[in-house]
Amino acid sequence: MGRRGARGVAARSAIEGMRELAGAGLAAPEVFRRADELLRPVLEFDAVCWHTADPATGLVNSVQSEDLALDQFEHAVRLEVWADDLATFPKIRRSGVHAETLSRAARGRLEESVRFREQVAPAGFGDELRAVFDAAGGMWGCAAFLRAPDRGPYLARHRELADVAARHLGNALRACHVPGGSAGGAPDGVDQGPAVLVLDRRNRLQALSGPAEDLLARLADPTPSSLTVPTSVAMAAEHARRTAHGLVVPQLPVRVWTRDDRWYLLHGAALRGGEAQDAVTVVASPASPAEVMPLYLAAYGLTAREQEVALLLVRGSDTRDVSRLLAMTPYTVQDHLKSVFTKTGVGSRQELIARIMLGGGRC
Repeated sequence: MGRRGARGVAARSAIEGMRELAGAGLAAPEVFRRADELLRPVLEFDAVCWHTADPATGLVNSVQSEDLALDQFEHAVRLEVWADDLATFPKIRRSGVHAETLSRAARGRLEESVRFREQVAPAGFGDELRAVFDAAGGMWGCAAFLRAPDRGPYLARHRELADVAARHLGNALRACHVPGGSAGGAPDGVDQGPAVLVLDRRNRLQALSGPAEDLLARLADPTPSSLTVPTSVAMAAEHARRTAHGLVVPQLPVRVWTRDDRWYLLHGAALRGGEAQDAVTVVASPASPAEVMPLYLAAYGLTAREQEVALLLVRGSDTRDVSRLLAMTPYTVQDHLKSVFTKTGVGSRQELIARIMLGGGRC
């Protein structure tokens, strides 16, 4: 077998392994570790930085890397939020593909990328391949794969392979958030009320409320970084600063999944005047059932239309109401219901409501 044939066999084996991840019952950190083992030999990268994301907005809310020291990660967060750069995660997602290389986006002129000049090159790398992990209408994570300069730029086959792999990773991360039957109440001894944090202009913690100290531990990144707060908190703070400067920001708040399997909403607000200039208050509150229901339905892999039907059912509509509100026949509604029940593993509307309202998960 020639070199090209061997590469093809290795690529197919890696993709098959990626496909199996969605049913492996793994939490996000383990999904990423397994993906690293499968993809490193075929994508031929030297380092990777993994992120989970708020599926509703695509905003990065955690960081994980076994290759990088992350001693300049606060600068990476600022670049991600403020720099209008090439091949950013939002731009890749809007382009309709799942993966892009920095060298291709820059047409070979890597120095035109601020990220290359200030982050990639100083870290000793030559090209970056980014991938977004979309599934069921949400972006559940993303990653940046870096390679040494002597390897040359990523090739088309690397980008195409990453595009396919990213789809399977989206499904694997989505599956992490399937409700697992937890009651979704407060953990023993934990105050589930809003947590308040005050950060200075460099996102260093200046003050916090009682519940915030425990929440910070539950939001901690899998990999320590130069940030003194979790990535999700720093992202909420930076986007609050963008808002204060009158710049366009994604739909907020930032949604984040805690270590004890709960969704939290992070709202940031910039402070003004005196020594508070560019300081930010971040308020983190438990998401209500109404706020997380769309996320749970997406986690089950329901199509957009199936999610609409399911949400109306959970909110008390009957078949005739759904038929009228969504302008479809009762028979079509019943077809969607069968699919919803199959995907969520329930046999009735009452069971569906109970399953979605209970929440829970594994990431």
